[in-house]
Amino acid sequence: MTDPAPARTPTGPAEGPPPTRILLADDHALVRRGVRLILDGEPDLTVVAEADNGAEAIEQARAHEPDLAILDIAMPRLTGLQAARELSRTLPQTRILILTMYDNEQFFFEALGAGASGYVLKSVADRDLVEACRATMRGEPFLYPGAVNALIRNYLELARDGRSLPAKAITDREEEILKLVAEGHTSQQIADLLVISPKTVERHRANLLAKLDLKDRLELTRYAIRVGLIEP
Repeated sequence: MTDPAPARTPTGPAEGPPPTRILLADDHALVRRGVRLILDGEPDLTVVAEADNGAEAIEQARAHEPDLAILDIAMPRLTGLQAARELSRTLPQTRILILTMYDNEQFFFEALGAGASGYVLKSVADRDLVEACRATMRGEPFLYPGAVNALIRNYLELARDGRSLPAKAITDREEEILKLVAEGHTSQQIADLLVISPKTVERHRANLLAKLDLKDRLELTRYAIRVGLIEP
């Protein structure tokens, strides 16, 4: 009598890598809902946290340490570009995508300078966003066609003229204060938010007026709208 064959241990399908954990930051709840539907519909992507302003995006990133942060540009308190700079500094392992309505070369170059790996337009998010997430996690940049053209054109112009990228007109701290002033915060409120003194806020405000050749808070607000720090 032959011995029975040993029982086989069920192996089942091999498990793949865990899905990419995503932080989604946009100040419009309807946009977040739509983008989340796109992302959560993919087996390799999952949204683990949401934020409706740039400061909250930083807080949520610190709490959840996502693999990828998707940031809108025009958000209250801190813009997506400001949040991107902070995340690049404090959570370098978190990769960053900018998702925006602005087809704007200035924002595109600032996004790259802030540490973003890609720039996706909201108008084509249903087509491009999933691939942008995957490309970013593979360590590849993702740029929409217009951005690629801008990058090449800018590089060729700089190379031809022997120039470097122009410096920003104002510092990152002045940009933070400009945004908060334009949003209607008082000097004391800004001081509390940024953990500095009201006198320091006033000094930065005076520097902004002088640098930008502006007269008052109203003109600062108009400038902030023009450069995309706040929405009209």
